Amino acid sequence: MKDSQTILVVVETDIDPQPIVERSAWLARLTNSKVVLLLCDADANTLAQRFILTSEAKDIVATIRRAQKELLDDLVRPLRETGVTVSAEVLEERPIADAVIQRALELNPWVVVKGTQYHSQAKRAVFVDTDWQLIRSCPYALWLVKPHGIAKTPVIVAAVDPTHQDDKSAKLDQKIIEHAKDIADKSDGELLLLHAFEALTGIGAEATRTFKPIRLPVNEISDELKRKRRQKLDALAKANGIDSVYTHLVDGNARDVLPFFARERKADLVVMGAIARWGLARKIIGNTAEKVLDDLPCDILIVRLDDA
Repeated sequence: MKDSQTILVVVETDIDPQPIVERSAWLARLTNSKVVLLLCDADANTLAQRFILTSEAKDIVATIRRAQKELLDDLVRPLRETGVTVSAEVLEERPIADAVIQRALELNPWVVVKGTQYHSQAKRAVFVDTDWQLIRSCPYALWLVKPHGIAKTPVIVAAVDPTHQDDKSAKLDQKIIEHAKDIADKSDGELLLLHAFEALTGIGAEATRTFKPIRLPVNEISDELKRKRRQKLDALAKANGIDSVYTHLVDGNARDVLPFFARERKADLVVMGAIARWGLARKIIGNTAEKVLDDLPCDILIVRLDDA
């Protein structure tokens, strides 16, 4: 985290702001950060741009702006009462994700905090939801808040995949652990290291290594793959000072394992990585973070290799 830390907090009018403000206050006190609160509400700006402003329209715009100010005052007050340094502003541009990223680039925060709610099938079909756009394109760590509290001794899960050979994936795993450890240490929380391993996928990969139609020793291959993955996970844990009792290798697809593990362990936060996507790839939901967003019962902190 940076020496001079800023948390950019995104509030949308269709998501209950209370959990977002509470989480931001907790996180700001934890990390000694200042907060910039961004209310995303383009109604007044849209009205002003699309119509010749009659006296009635001007009154509507003025009413909207007064309501925005009152809402911001209500959101800022409890933060200041707990000693958090906070400023607030209204974001009136669309699309929201692009405008948030632009403001983030100007502020250079260590994290962007935003509320999230269940995504309908319609939003899934068109892939235009702000959350997904931020997961793919936000150049800063992204903390998505679910409507629940944080335990006094929070459980932080760092979801990693130490089996990748390339340097970028290894560095991303390291960054995930560093973020998770920092939050766990500052909050006196418990850090758990998790790797989900789908054995059948690994066995299928082994099968492609041969051109002969031979019968594979499935059990032996599965055991060997697990052993190697356990070794790599333990090595990653040891390098970061994490006891093996807190490291977990779980059979199954990450999309299924992560929500189940988070519920079982009563996790307060799952920290995971996301891969930057550009061009046509941005229209395809493929990141594990995007797949588990609706299913995880807790907050999600998404980091990428190239974030600040």
